[in-house]
Amino acid sequence: VQLQASGGGLVQAGGSLRLSCAASGRTSGIISRAWFRQAPGQERESVARISGGGVTNYLDSVKGRFSISRDVRKNALYLQMNNLKPEDTAVYYCSVRTAGSVDHWGQGTLVTVSS
Repeated sequence: VQLQASGGGLVQAGGSLRLSCAASGRTSGIISRAWFRQAPGQERESVARISGGGVTNYLDSVKGRFSISRDVRKNALYLQMNNLKPEDTAVYYCSVRTAGSVDHWGQGTLVTVSS
């Protein structure tokens, strides 16, 4: 599976961005989808996840502000980010898990939130 993330950019605190991730290749084997982020000097962390059944879960610090969604027919994954804060600044990665717990990663898109 190949993943291409887009939609990052520079935004002021309180603003919004929508990230997109296009999947190609053997997408029929996708079990779950997720967004991760990695800030400078920090470990990569899971931001939001959506299961094959559509169940979502979120990092506590983004609950109520971020929303993950998918379009299975388009093999697309989205992350709507509202009320962005400077601490949300990071490179955001989309990821999918396929059978055998194999994780596939996109190249990342940079989100910078200015105060």
